[in-house]
Amino acid sequence: MRFKDSFKTAVSGLRHSKTRSLLTMLGIVIGIASVILLMSIGSSAQSLILDLVKGVGSNLIFVIPGGDGGSRTAAPASSMGVVVKTLVASDIKALNRDVSFEASSPEVRGLAKVVTDINDKTITYEGVDSNFFNIRNLKPAEGYVFTKNDVDAYNRVAVIGEKIASDLFGQRNPLGKTFKLKDVSFRVVGVLGKEGLGPMGIDQDNAIFVPVTVAQKILLGVNYYNMITVQVKDAYNIEFAKDRVQTILRQNHKITDPLKDDFTVRTQEDALTLLTSITTVMTLFLTAIASISLIVGGIGIMNIMLVSVVERTKEIGLRKAIGASNRDIMEQFLIESVLLTFLGGIIGIVIGATLTGITYLAIVNFTTIDWVFSLPLSSILLAAGVSTATGVAFGIYPARQAAIKNPIDSLRYE
Repeated sequence: MRFKDSFKTAVSGLRHSKTRSLLTMLGIVIGIASVILLMSIGSSAQSLILDLVKGVGSNLIFVIPGGDGGSRTAAPASSMGVVVKTLVASDIKALNRDVSFEASSPEVRGLAKVVTDINDKTITYEGVDSNFFNIRNLKPAEGYVFTKNDVDAYNRVAVIGEKIASDLFGQRNPLGKTFKLKDVSFRVVGVLGKEGLGPMGIDQDNAIFVPVTVAQKILLGVNYYNMITVQVKDAYNIEFAKDRVQTILRQNHKITDPLKDDFTVRTQEDALTLLTSITTVMTLFLTAIASISLIVGGIGIMNIMLVSVVERTKEIGLRKAIGASNRDIMEQFLIESVLLTFLGGIIGIVIGATLTGITYLAIVNFTTIDWVFSLPLSSILLAAGVSTATGVAFGIYPARQAAIKNPIDSLRYE
C-alpha cells in the first residue's frame, strides 16, 4: 500500500472517533503549551535581567566584602546575609589615588520604617556619597542630589525614588518635606526619575538615599561598607582596572595569598556571565518540569491507541484478508499516533503563544516591571519536534500490536 493511501486511512480512522481523538490530544496540548509558555517566560526574564545589568554601565567594578576563594561564580559570604566588615574608609582613599579610576563610591544599606505626617512604610535605605549618583548615572527628576559638603557635614538630607515619593507624600510635592527614619529627621532635596532595579537587586524607585556618613554613624553605628563601586576611566581596559583594584586592596589589607582575599571584585562581564548561566539553568529546569506532562500525554496516547487496536480488530483482520501486509497495518496506526501528537503540538503552540501574550500584557499593565515579550523560535521548533517524536515513540508499540494480529483470529473476534 502506498503511503498516501495509509495516510488517508489513518485520517479516516481519526475522523470516525473525533471526541476520543480530541481527548487523546489533550495531554500533548497541555504539555506543549506549558513548554512554550515557560521557555518564553524564561527568555523574557533573562532579557530583562541582562538589560538591567547592562544599563548600569560597562565601566563599573563592584567590590563586595568577603572572599570567593578564587572562583568567578562563587558568592561571597556577605551576599548571603553574613556581616563582613573588611571594606573601610582607607580602601576608598587608596582607590581614589589610582589614576585608572574616575571615582569610587562606598555604600551601606539598612532596612527601617520611614514615617511622614500622612504615611509610613518599611523600606531599604542606602548611605552613599556624592560620587554615587554620577557613577550610577542617576539623575534627579526634581531637586538635586546632595553634595560632598552635605556628606562631610553630616547633613540630614535625602534623595528618594519615584515610587517611594508617591507612597510617602501622595500627590504633594516631596521637595522640602521631611520624614523620619529611625526617629532621625531628613529633608527631601531630590526625587529620582524611574530607575528600576540596581546592580544588587535594590529597587531604586522604592529606595531612600542619604549621606553615607549619616547612615554609618547615626543610623547604623558602623564603620564599614557593604559595597564599593569603582568607575574606570575610558582609557583603561576593564580587566586591567580589575587587577588594579585587587592589587590595591590586597596591599591595603596586607594580603599576600590571593586565595585568602577578604573581598570579591566583580565586573559587569562577570555579572552578565553569571546571570546568563543562572537564567539558562532555570529555564531548562522549568522546561524539564513542563516536559513531564508530555510524557504523561504520550502514555495516554499509547493507551488509547491500544484500546483502538482492540476495538478495530475485525477491521485489521479484514484488511489483512484482502492483502494488507503487517507493514501496512503498522504504518496506518503509527501515522494515526503521529497525527494526533502533531496536531496536538500545533494546537499547543497556538495556546502557548496566546498565553505568552496574555502574560506579557498582564505584567506590563498591572505591574511596573519593564517586561520584554519573547517567543523564541527554538521553543516552537522544539515543541513541534518533541510532539512528533512523542507520537513515534509511544505509537510504535500499539502499531506493532495491530500488525502482528492473526487475520483469522481477528475476523472471528467479537
